[in-house]
Amino acid sequence: MLSDLEIAQAAKLKPIQEIAEKLGILDDELELHGKFKAKVELSALERLRDRPSGKYVDVTAITPTPLGEGKTVTTIGLSQGLNHIGKNVCTCIRQPSLGPVFGIKGGAAGGGYSQVVPMEDFNLHLTGDTHAVAVTHNLCAAVLDNHLKRNNRLNIDPNTITWRRVVDMNDRWALDHIVIGLGGKGIIRESGFDVTVASEIMAILALSKSIKDMRERLGRVVVALTYDGESVTAEDMQCAGAMAVLVKDALKPNLLQTLENTPCLVHTGPFGNIAHANSSIVADMMALKLSDYVVTESGFGADLGMEKFFNIKCRTSGLVPNCVVLVASMRALKMHSGDFTVLPGKPLDKAILEENVDAVVRGCPNLEKHIENVSFYGIPSVVAINKFPEDFDSEWALAMARSIPPVVNIPVKPSTRRLNGPSSGRKINTPTTLQRSAPRAMRRPGRPVVRLARSGIVALPRFAASTTGKS
Repeated sequence: MLSDLEIAQAAKLKPIQEIAEKLGILDDELELHGKFKAKVELSALERLRDRPSGKYVDVTAITPTPLGEGKTVTTIGLSQGLNHIGKNVCTCIRQPSLGPVFGIKGGAAGGGYSQVVPMEDFNLHLTGDTHAVAVTHNLCAAVLDNHLKRNNRLNIDPNTITWRRVVDMNDRWALDHIVIGLGGKGIIRESGFDVTVASEIMAILALSKSIKDMRERLGRVVVALTYDGESVTAEDMQCAGAMAVLVKDALKPNLLQTLENTPCLVHTGPFGNIAHANSSIVADMMALKLSDYVVTESGFGADLGMEKFFNIKCRTSGLVPNCVVLVASMRALKMHSGDFTVLPGKPLDKAILEENVDAVVRGCPNLEKHIENVSFYGIPSVVAINKFPEDFDSEWALAMARSIPPVVNIPVKPSTRRLNGPSSGRKINTPTTLQRSAPRAMRRPGRPVVRLARSGIVALPRFAASTTGKS
């Protein structure tokens, strides 16, 4: 089988103008960045304001291994599958950080025959949004240190400063904890660097619905406390306007395409441990007006990214999803048996890739709990088990026979997606689920809903020789 890179580089891309035209984006709403990528002007939102919204799908996962279980693969594969059966679909995903891209996890363009292309551009600089976030964040830091040096009019206590600098690279051992101001010219104090996507600016970009909204949010950024314990904001330092000017173009979503030439809006990349792990509200709002189905993705497991999708992103946007797709894998189920040592940033324990039916049995409660977590919100769910080349038939037979009781009794159906590239994702019965689901008031988490009448479980192969499901 071909590698992910070989598949991506052999892809026949269409000019981005054709992708935009198919989606319904006008020429004057497109800002080209070469032949195969573009930004979409926010004016498109105003033009489409009165158009009915499409169906909204969120892809999440059980608690993943450090390598991920293939949420992005599933997100893109589902979108391509919907397109293959004649549905008008748009994918919305996050832009990756260069930190993980050059770490053990690698890129986030999907894998095999479910990738966003051009893959190299997607994983690296794209249209420069992450760099704009870094410069905007570091401008605020520079203004803060200049303020301390020049009489400290706001009476800022240097020991309470929380606003560090950022760089989009894994350089924590050198820059995580440093001393700045040396050389006799600045205020000497301890500080450090965070990765750029951990910046509050990135989270603001992802949650803003307009330039005005973004400008107001930037002004409310808290950077330190005064000696009297009062908050000091970017507005107080009179730099919020300059920050908004620097990052304003980054609020426009980026348009790319999948291997099967379906449209994909790639926008923002907030981390999940310190932010909300979801792509931008603006991209989702735009996609919902332009297409019949929008498939987006929440980072990490359902207990992190999906819950923040509901509790933060949806409550900010006012949007309500019609369906949740919960991704699992055999290796993740085996990890949750407790038999294996799995550490972040380290390769998987080789024993986890060996046949172990008993470990799958004892790992299933993690999947069951995540299904229950989804049900808290009253949203229909579908479970997709991502099939990897190293999986064993005996483990799959168990999953098919078990049907994941006692939370819900649902069938397990294997898919041959890896061998049938053009029919990607067709076996996930999301269209049927969506046709039966109307927009509703999203429930706040509360007592579990045990019965999930419209749930389904399917198997979705990995689609390529690569064994790392990027998410």
